[in-house]
Formats: sequence, structure tokens, C-alpha cells
Amino acid sequence: MSRLKQSEAKRRLRALGGWSMRASVIRRTFVFKGFPQAIRFVGRVARAAQAADHHPDIDIRWNRVTLALTTHSEGGLTAKDFAMARRCSALFPAGPKKS
Repeated sequence: MSRLKQSEAKRRLRALGGWSMRASVIRRTFVFKGFPQAIRFVGRVARAAQAADHHPDIDIRWNRVTLALTTHSEGGLTAKDFAMARRCSALFPAGPKKS
């Protein structure tokens, strides 16, 4: 899988919603009602990541989970990162949460 050009990465980012990009990493913070809900989400992400063989960096802060994606072997963003980002967003329960 080849690294995306910056213009293509920006185009794909606009289609994601909620994700941001800095250098060659895309990230999003998901907010939950509490710690147990955040951890359940991390479990769902872990199963999806294992199935895709593409693993995000995960930062857990009580009710906030930040996922960061890049393809280290390609030295930047690839289509695999955006596919995993879409999958993670789909695993997020619908509706706004109070922080």
C-alpha cells in the first residue's frame, strides 16, 4: 500500500468528519458518559484493528479515547488509515455525550 499525497489525504480527511490531521497522522477524540463506556469502545476498536491488521495508537483519559492512525511501514498516511478511521467512527455510539 503506497503513501497518499498530501492533497489526497486532505480530501479523504474532509469525508471523515470529526478527524483532524497533523503531519502524517490522523486523530480523533471520542467522548463517553464514563470510563466503562470508553473501555467498551476500546475493546470494539481492538477487535476491528486486529481483524484489519492495522492498529491505532490509543490514549485513554477517563471518558475520552483518542485514536491516532498512520502507516509506519509507509512513512505516512495510506488508504488503510482512512478505512480504519471510518470503521472506528462507525463503532462509536450515536448521539452526543456529556463530558
